[in-house]
Amino acid sequence: MAAEASATVQIVPGPVRRGLDSVRWPRRLLLCFHAVDETWSDPSLSVPPPVFEHFLDTLLRAGYRGTTFGEIARDRGRDRLAAITFDDAYTSVGRVAAPLLDEIGWPGTVFVPTAPLVDGTPLYWVGSDIQALHPVATAQPGWEQLVGLAGRGWEVGSHSRTHRLLSRLDDGELMHELAGSRAEITAAVGACTSVSYPWGEVDARVAAAARSAGYTAGSGLAGRFSWGDDMRVPRVAVAGDDGPRRFALKASRPFWAFRASPLWHALESARGLRGPRDADPVSPPRKIAQKLGFRART
Repeated sequence: MAAEASATVQIVPGPVRRGLDSVRWPRRLLLCFHAVDETWSDPSLSVPPPVFEHFLDTLLRAGYRGTTFGEIARDRGRDRLAAITFDDAYTSVGRVAAPLLDEIGWPGTVFVPTAPLVDGTPLYWVGSDIQALHPVATAQPGWEQLVGLAGRGWEVGSHSRTHRLLSRLDDGELMHELAGSRAEITAAVGACTSVSYPWGEVDARVAAAARSAGYTAGSGLAGRFSWGDDMRVPRVAVAGDDGPRRFALKASRPFWAFRASPLWHALESARGLRGPRDADPVSPPRKIAQKLGFRART
């Protein structure tokens, strides 16, 4: 079977293959994961390690070079780049994902909500029952592990202090979340220039506040994709139950083009995913989770 596939590839002229690849794959691909864990099965947050390996192999075969979020945000070249990012900073990022990325020579980027590390506050967005069942998988690494990742070429960015929905905060609270987290990471790791906005949502006020707080790049997950503002760099969320077909769709150039088109706004409106968010800022905003393709969680 492998010989047949190889023979098939060989009869496709090089220029044709390159042309097909340019249609199939976006030049810049930014993917958001959470956990990569063999013990924690979660349809939204945790990708099984063998599936994660398959995703990486797919990107390698497509000709991508792995880099950090900050580098891809600043990139203005022509290389095909992929940024593998992790929100929430679960322990599996260092235990499982980092060794798999090391095998192919790629760095990653981890976005850390700092209050649980600094103050010992709980990860309220993960249910207490889930934390009781998976105490290791749902925990965060210590500062020492994050410093170790930075020493291996990883980027350590901010995911705010307390993972609140930033668009619902007043200006003072917003700056405390952004500047406070950046200061804590910088003090521990040495630098923090990128931010991932909690719940994937960002608006103009939040982006401007992040820039004022000293960040040079930021990213959400929801809404219509748009390039040109380094504080609103597009990323796609990869869910725990995304198999090879859904991953291939999310990583495809046509999907990214659709996310950048007015049709995406129309789809969101038709699905009722635009407008006010949940009133309780402490509960997971279900509409945002639906928008990102995650299953609703209570």
